[in-house]
Amino acid sequence: MDTALEQLAAAGSVAGMVVIVVCGVLVTAALMGAVRLGIGVRRRESAPPRRSEQPRLPDSGPVREERSMREPNEVPRAADGGERLTPYQLGNAPSRPSAGKARPRWQPGSSGSFGGGGGGAK
Repeated sequence: MDTALEQLAAAGSVAGMVVIVVCGVLVTAALMGAVRLGIGVRRRESAPPRRSEQPRLPDSGPVREERSMREPNEVPRAADGGERLTPYQLGNAPSRPSAGKARPRWQPGSSGSFGGGGGGAK
């Protein structure tokens, strides 16, 4: 058997191992540098607010929820044979405040929502 080929094969595997070890050391050094850089950035940031710097309730107490009823703006109809309305002609507000304050309630025979599975017929 030729010993020259065996020596070349052995030398090739050692060179491959050296390349892998060198790459591993480089990756490790890069990760250590990234951690060190992150620690430096974190030190330069401002500290989180202390307990005394946190927002407080107003003297009048917590703000209460305000409820109001709204009714829809009706879509104006185009005249017979007239041109159809474009979106900018409809206006901005989709609803307006309602004079009545009573909330609409569920009525028997209606499902309450689309696809709710209710009876639907009265």
